[in-house]
Amino acid sequence: MREDGLQDLKARTKAFALRIIKLYTALPKSPEAQVLGKQVLRCGTSVGAHYHEACRAKSDADFISKIEDALQELEETTYWLDLIAEAHVFSAERLKPLHDEAQELIAMFVSMVKNVKNKKG
Repeated sequence: MREDGLQDLKARTKAFALRIIKLYTALPKSPEAQVLGKQVLRCGTSVGAHYHEACRAKSDADFISKIEDALQELEETTYWLDLIAEAHVFSAERLKPLHDEAQELIAMFVSMVKNVKNKKG
């Protein structure tokens, strides 16, 4: 990936984390909302950290490992967003932009892993 693409994705994953933080701060203070919120906060904010680490990977295998870590966190984030909606803490419609962004990031990261693996093979 070109350097400007890497910077764009760094900014995008950071913006995603900031949106997750705003979601968390907007949640009701009920115990169930706070438990769900802390889960989504933890995994949603770690995506960018994993991506930043991947940008400094020492090898293709290290890069793949770090991107796959980010993918796991994104999958978990979508799970918690779904639970927040299904528990009627927030509407699915309100969460849709975050959910959509997570799905787009997943697609990009999967593509990156496939490209690196195909390059090797």
